[in-house]
Amino acid sequence: MTNTSAPWPHRPVEVGLVGAGPWARAMHARMLAAGPETRLAAVWARRPEAAQQAAAPYAAHVAASFDELLDHCEAVAFAVPPAVQAELAPLAAKQGKALLLEKPLGPDLAAAQRLADAVADAGVISQLVLTKRYHPTTRAFLDAARGLDVVGARSCYLHGAFLSGDFATGWRLEHGALLDLGPHLLDLLDAAIGPITHIRGTGDPRRWIELTCEHANGAVSQASLSGAVDVPRVLTRIELFGSGPQVVYDTAGIDHEECWPILRRDFATALRTHTPTELDARRGLYLQTLIEQATPR
Repeated sequence: MTNTSAPWPHRPVEVGLVGAGPWARAMHARMLAAGPETRLAAVWARRPEAAQQAAAPYAAHVAASFDELLDHCEAVAFAVPPAVQAELAPLAAKQGKALLLEKPLGPDLAAAQRLADAVADAGVISQLVLTKRYHPTTRAFLDAARGLDVVGARSCYLHGAFLSGDFATGWRLEHGALLDLGPHLLDLLDAAIGPITHIRGTGDPRRWIELTCEHANGAVSQASLSGAVDVPRVLTRIELFGSGPQVVYDTAGIDHEECWPILRRDFATALRTHTPTELDARRGLYLQTLIEQATPR
């Protein structure tokens, strides 16, 4: 497990941030500026006034263009819609920049493939912001799950953020929960139970979609996804069943603020030690392949 209290033995990673929306300001900029592993070196967004707003609290440089941002950093973090990330991240990779990527990699499988290929061709470090994966509770759950003989599982990721507010954005409303929430839950099911070999989906991703996953070890898991239901709190829950006692993962009691120092140190460590991460662009492509297969036709 990452020890975020240990002294940081390297110089901070200079990170440029692409995007200046609510998520960029609330998480990315704040996390990257907190250090000591990283420093928010620059911000670029297509709206200069938004970039200024995101950069000002941390005295970061406001870049006038994406190319100027690349001149001010050694790594790039993306907090933009998937289509924008898929357009710009390959350009950053070709310039030798490490990439902190949001999920999904792109708006569709072809775009995700191009991004993953660019990362592989450039040989740069990449890491996905699958937020829950960086929480100690999640890591303890996955450690426990690896010793289980799982026969079946059921899970859900449900909230109402698509109904109104900052996250009721164009791409989320167009594509729905499968593209937005699917990477989180499929990643956890795959990591906890074993590789997903077949997946099918039923329903409407913009309302409610139900996934059935078959795993390499013969287990079957179910996943319910919706961003358009009125629930009092976000519901993220996984229940594992087998020959032993039931094992449950529930995010109701976790503090997501515990994720950011681990995420930051994992990324900076991977870059400074030239060690590929588990949650890299290849993982993102794998998850996007599952999403493509699960999309109702």
